[in-house]
Amino acid sequence: MQASFVVIGGGLSGLAAAIRLARYNENVLVLERHSRVGGLNSYYYRNNRLFETGLHAITNYADKAAKHAPLNKLLRQLKISRDEIGFHQQISSEIKFPETSLLFSNEFGELQQQIKDKFPAESDNFQRLVRYIDEADPFREQEYRSTRTVLSSFLDDRLLVNMLLCPILYYGSSWENDIDFKQFIIMFRSLYQEGLFRPAGTIKNLLDLLVGKLNHYGGTLKLGTGVRNIISQGEKIIGVTLESGEKILCKHLVSTIGLDETRLLLGRKKDNPDDRRLSFVESIFQVDRQALNTLPGDRTCIFYSKKEDFRFEQPEIPVCYDSGVISLPFNFQDLQSGKDSIEVRTTHLANYQQWFKAAEDSTKYDEMKSTHGLRACTEVEPIIGGFSDHIVFSDFFTPLTVERFTGKHGGAIYGSPRKVSDGSIGYDNLVLAGTDQGFLGIIGSMLSGVSMVNKHILSKL
Repeated sequence: MQASFVVIGGGLSGLAAAIRLARYNENVLVLERHSRVGGLNSYYYRNNRLFETGLHAITNYADKAAKHAPLNKLLRQLKISRDEIGFHQQISSEIKFPETSLLFSNEFGELQQQIKDKFPAESDNFQRLVRYIDEADPFREQEYRSTRTVLSSFLDDRLLVNMLLCPILYYGSSWENDIDFKQFIIMFRSLYQEGLFRPAGTIKNLLDLLVGKLNHYGGTLKLGTGVRNIISQGEKIIGVTLESGEKILCKHLVSTIGLDETRLLLGRKKDNPDDRRLSFVESIFQVDRQALNTLPGDRTCIFYSKKEDFRFEQPEIPVCYDSGVISLPFNFQDLQSGKDSIEVRTTHLANYQQWFKAAEDSTKYDEMKSTHGLRACTEVEPIIGGFSDHIVFSDFFTPLTVERFTGKHGGAIYGSPRKVSDGSIGYDNLVLAGTDQGFLGIIGSMLSGVSMVNKHILSKL
């Protein structure tokens, strides 16, 4: 079999790359090893109900008039109208530390005012930081810079530094206790200056829309089709071998599965096998509507730390509850009514190796899942109110769940600490897109696919 363009990975980045390619050439083939598209942002069914994986909220909200905003740029590139998605903005989110909290919404002025009220001595320093961020170019090739170091050169209060970092690290960092400053800039803009939203439907509706666009332009999607290896001749890729043994020849290859995952398919070693990759556990609690009497009705996401010295690192225990994210997916504008049940979702840092070792005994693994699923509930109830008596259904994802269904080594949803911003890993016709290229978030991941295709393939046709 032969295709002009092959895309490995049917996640959001891969689908976006394939749609962009298919607009100019019908001979585009997407290979997805799982039985569903979506990758880290997919769905499954339990009790005749659809549950989403990964999607808490989407960053980079922008009004229609903001033509240069990443969201609107992406929609133009994929020929998707805003009406096809539908937009529900967050109500308000919170960064909650022991002695204080900061609220932020899709109006950046709210966060600015919160900092002025809670950290008056830092207000002018924060404005200087914002101006510096506004003038920076995070897409220029540059060496790693510690965000903690940069922030500390502007802000004197370590607590404020930790509070600003907490949501950004949880929403996109693959570094322990820090993040590359150019990625911090991207996340600061997308999370604080632009804000959060949800599509009108579920993640399935969004994925169906993307697959429909791919089909419309003549592209082909093959599910349940894993790649065994990438075939190269010198510095040129000539095709892939599927797990079935079938060979597919191609002129161009886009890989969205990660840097090390791609290197292994090429028969090369991991970029840095000693990387301490960050992994997480996530709980989903489906609760009845009576829980609305105790749950906050004005918080979309709560990023919390029980200690002022916020640590974002691989714990020495299976799960660390000192910090985390609580997501209330019903608390978006115009989404609070009409559903029989609602969800509470929690995310915490985990130790992949301990879960891997536990899985050697399926009984022990299941017991650990049950124990930590219950504990996640008890850990967050003091923050958001009691809901345990109203749980209808619950589920618990471990780093092994992520690794099994997405292929991400170590269950590390944000991939390798090393990012390849130009998408090039040493082959003339192979481009890397997605998480390890360096754009963050759902919109960022899709823009990665589009931007790398534009830069490395369409510009040369």
